[in-house]
Amino acid sequence: MTSAAVFDALALEYDARFTESVLGRIMRRAVWRWLDGAFAPGERVLELNCGTGEDAVHLAARGIHVLATDASAAMLDVARAKISGAGLAGSVELRQLEIERLDELAAMSRRPLDGAFSSFGGLNCVSDLPRVAGSLVALLKPGARVVLCVMGPMVPWEWAWFLARAQPGKALRRLDGRGVAWRGGTVRYPSIGVMRRAFAAGFAERRAGGLGVLVPPTYAEAWARRHPRLVERLDRWERVIEGWPIVPWFGDHYLLELERR
Repeated sequence: MTSAAVFDALALEYDARFTESVLGRIMRRAVWRWLDGAFAPGERVLELNCGTGEDAVHLAARGIHVLATDASAAMLDVARAKISGAGLAGSVELRQLEIERLDELAAMSRRPLDGAFSSFGGLNCVSDLPRVAGSLVALLKPGARVVLCVMGPMVPWEWAWFLARAQPGKALRRLDGRGVAWRGGTVRYPSIGVMRRAFAAGFAERRAGGLGVLVPPTYAEAWARRHPRLVERLDRWERVIEGWPIVPWFGDHYLLELERR
């Protein structure tokens, strides 16, 4: 099954399972803080793996023009309806495009974009990260900001969660450098170091942060609903420590903000 087909099958249930969940909302707010700090009203920004359009709607409401791309036609259908319902169709352009084909977009682009971002693991489905970095160099103007939200390989929450359930294979699955088979595809978990090296030629790192270090991953949603006050405290503490040295290496996701050289 192709990556597009996998997410076509998830499109109608994605928001209910992730966007509208307690943990999904917490993680989305954390990413928005980074996006709001990186992009300004009036800028033109590229979104990779836009999914159901939640981030595009947020940025467009702030006056940012978004070129939102995704491999999944079904995800784009959901995004289109959401964007239209918000009255933001004039601020978001949707385009069906796989991340691996960004070089085609670069060849057609008439003027450089002001920034780019990828939320919640789209880059985990990509095998050739340096190629993606090279395509972004061609698409972006010097000084453009890039925000990447990537699933990392070392997640203490995941180790504890699945070891407590006698599932060591799941607990340690992200440490397999070959990636993990998922719905007919492969999900990889590049470390911050791997991501830095892939983008080093064209981008300078501005900062890194952890996401899902203290707050549990989304599969702990039932637990989070039973402990709302604790989850709120964990979120507050996590926002304080997210940029401390070492902390970003131990999140369910990590965030990297880069600048085009």
